Amino acid sequence: MPAPRTVLLTGAAGGLGTLMRGLLPAYGYELRLFDVVPIEGEPDAVTADLADREALRQAVRGVDAVIHLAGISLEAPFEKILRANIEGTYNLYEAARQEGVRRIVFASSNHAVGFTPRPREGDPLIPVGAAHRPDTYYGLSKCFGEDLAQLHWDLHGTETVSVRIGSCFMEPTSVRMLSVWLSPGDCARLFHAALTAEGVGHTVVHGSSANTRLWWDLSTARALGYEPQDDSEQYAGKLIAEHGELDDDNPDHAHLGGHFCTHPPQWPH
Repeated sequence: MPAPRTVLLTGAAGGLGTLMRGLLPAYGYELRLFDVVPIEGEPDAVTADLADREALRQAVRGVDAVIHLAGISLEAPFEKILRANIEGTYNLYEAARQEGVRRIVFASSNHAVGFTPRPREGDPLIPVGAAHRPDTYYGLSKCFGEDLAQLHWDLHGTETVSVRIGSCFMEPTSVRMLSVWLSPGDCARLFHAALTAEGVGHTVVHGSSANTRLWWDLSTARALGYEPQDDSEQYAGKLIAEHGELDDDNPDHAHLGGHFCTHPPQWPH
């Protein structure tokens, strides 16, 4: 598939969106920016909510592909997750269908499978085909997004690469993150591969760097042409000195989703 020239980047004002705004143009992309808040220094960015279906249609009109990062990126009350992440993603896919956009990269999450037990030493890596086991309403919304992507491929022929992002920051900040860290540079490489690979249908990939302590299988990502360049191990000594190694007897360390599986937020009723 030829590299798309114009890509709509939703959630462009967020942490990951800001990183990608700086990195993706080097791959030849012209980014059209979309976020619910204004983006400083970007007067041409679309400022609108995912609930605004007409604004979404105008935003996707004429683009070659979409990278969908917008929505709530942390756990929140279900009503907020429903509006932003579930209904908002539905609105984005409908706008893309109506405007004939054929490729979407969907920011899924490790929290879609958060209750998957983490591998111990000698265990196989977590496969991409692991069943949905969300650890939060946020994770549940990412399960919905993956299933919506599959539906749109089967019904409408819209291709999606669903990227189950681990933790994309400049550097990992916890021992758990050493296993699921996705460097910003590798994230841009993975998104580029997802935008340009041929015949993806609906493909789910794990979004991590080539970490020494990797927990999950990167084979479907590599099949797209993704070649990760970074490894979290350079940060391991400092983090382990501060926090200690993961403990097999600690419930917070038992699952891929970490403490989200054992300490869910309590929202007022």
